[in-house]
Amino acid sequence: MPFCPKCKSLLLPKDGKFECSKCGNVSQRKGSNIIVEKQKQRETVVLDKETNLLPKTRVACPKCGNNEAYWILRQTRASDEPETRIFTCTKCEHRWRAY
Repeated sequence: MPFCPKCKSLLLPKDGKFECSKCGNVSQRKGSNIIVEKQKQRETVVLDKETNLLPKTRVACPKCGNNEAYWILRQTRASDEPETRIFTCTKCEHRWRAY
């Protein structure tokens, strides 16, 4: 996620730009594929690979065999159960989960 250069608060997407949630500073977005999805009163921001903000790890893709993937953690089940790791292959963009 991008942060405000003035107050270091989180910048939120608004009208194709990023707006600071604290001071109202507006910044241009970097990268061409920023997607905002609204789901049940919550906003999910997915940043593209061009911004290099997603962490990478060495793990074999089950589809193409590539040894590098982006990963994120999501709480997909009850709060007393462990998080789900979601991997995206850096080569073929195949997505898979690890519980």
